[in-house]
Amino acid sequence: MSAQQVLFDAPGPKAKRNILIGNIAGALLIVGLLAWLTITLAERGQLEPAKWTPFLEGRTWEFFLLPGLLNTLRAAGVAIVTSVVLGLLLGIGRLSHFLPLRWLAGVVVEFLRAVPVLLMMIFLWLAIGAAGIMRPQDIPFVAVVTALTLYNGSVIAELVRSGVEGLPKGQREAGMAIGMTRNQSLRSIEVPQALTAMLPALISQFVVILKDSALGYIITYTELLQNARRLGVGEGNLLQALLIAAVIFIIINFALSSLANRLSKLLSFRTTGTTKKENVSNVVVADPTNA
Repeated sequence: MSAQQVLFDAPGPKAKRNILIGNIAGALLIVGLLAWLTITLAERGQLEPAKWTPFLEGRTWEFFLLPGLLNTLRAAGVAIVTSVVLGLLLGIGRLSHFLPLRWLAGVVVEFLRAVPVLLMMIFLWLAIGAAGIMRPQDIPFVAVVTALTLYNGSVIAELVRSGVEGLPKGQREAGMAIGMTRNQSLRSIEVPQALTAMLPALISQFVVILKDSALGYIITYTELLQNARRLGVGEGNLLQALLIAAVIFIIINFALSSLANRLSKLLSFRTTGTTKKENVSNVVVADPTNA
């Protein structure tokens, strides 16, 4: 019996007919909405070839889309690395047996999780600019990366904490049985296992970082969305430029999500082993009546 059969009753003939009717109605609704959208865009001239041909020109990709994409990937790549480092530090702090450190890490994590990442970007952008400690052209990048690091690092810290707390207690007890301290067991045994188990969730968080990097457009960071907007304003095809940027984001995020799914299946295969059947014919069972 499959898990689906355990969780849900098998639909009968009436339920199957209702499901079929619902699916057909949903499909017709989607087709109708797409037809209405296509007709509306055609009536307003948004489907004219002149609106789309700029994306077939090399200069569009050379001076707008590719530089924007590279800036997006650069900010997301740096933020992913720094978020993982911060998340590990805060996560281990949350698991520490030293009460003041655990309390401090908890306060920092809860505070960073509560502040919207866009507000962090704007605040950092204004604060760094007012401090005058770096070149003006570098401020948007630093503000974007720092805000993404602080927010997503706090989320990853909670992933680390929940991953370690979800491990069987025998892992820690085994480490302490061979002479490790609790901190050594945490660093050498529990955290590496937790990282492996939560790898799919980590990659999903990386997708969030990539998408949130587009918020840098608000503080003038020239990422993909910003460059697509500038291109659309200049060519008079803003809708088309934003659609192309959306397609690029969807392709990258779909690739990351597919990677997360493959890793999830791989890790579930590695952790779901079969129990070796032992030969018990030679085991002597004591008879309690034969005292």
